[in-house]
Amino acid sequence: MKKIAVLTGAGISAESGVKTFRDNNGLWHNHRVEDVATPEAWANNPELVMEFYNQRRKQLYEVEPNPGHTWLVKLEEKYNVQIVTQNVDDLHERAGSSNVLHLHGELKKVRSTADPELIYTLDHWELKLGDKCELGSQLRPHIVWFGESVPMIEPAASIISDADILLVIGTSMAVYPAAGLINYVDPEIPKYYIDPRAFQVQGVSNLTTINKPAGTGVPELAKKLLNEI
Repeated sequence: MKKIAVLTGAGISAESGVKTFRDNNGLWHNHRVEDVATPEAWANNPELVMEFYNQRRKQLYEVEPNPGHTWLVKLEEKYNVQIVTQNVDDLHERAGSSNVLHLHGELKKVRSTADPELIYTLDHWELKLGDKCELGSQLRPHIVWFGESVPMIEPAASIISDADILLVIGTSMAVYPAAGLINYVDPEIPKYYIDPRAFQVQGVSNLTTINKPAGTGVPELAKKLLNEI
């Protein structure tokens, strides 16, 4: 069974109604990304950071996967599909995808500030100051903030390098280290970049650009790939 590696970004979730910083010129309630998504922000104002992620988590319960998500699931009928996502939502899982690696953490999970290996899944949307782990330490969002290392980048690179086909969906290819993952793929394999602003990536061969949103571009490509088997 051929292996398809999929790299997804904010664009695929935006079609489900998941808001991003880019929706409002990089601001959230007049706060910059540095105010709510960095270790410094957490140290200076943890309540504000928690409120930001609480609102994002609350909204996540109000949205559903779109055809971009569900057609990736259909590809599993004939391919070994492994998804590497930059998104912190669970829309891939809710759509039914079997193998999802989150580069930047998961919105519905929190972790200990004393031991990052202590990770918990929330069954509600609100994390509060005073919510503690079993060690008695405050819980924080299980998110890779700007300025933090990306611990899952090596497993992601392994998935990409082992692929027979690569799909890149809904990403600007401008955020590193995720954007650099395309450099790990075999130059000879077919690659497809689906995004309204998709472009030819310098130094990447056998790349087909599909200038459409994920909700239409993914179903079209998935049908083609399924018919090739």
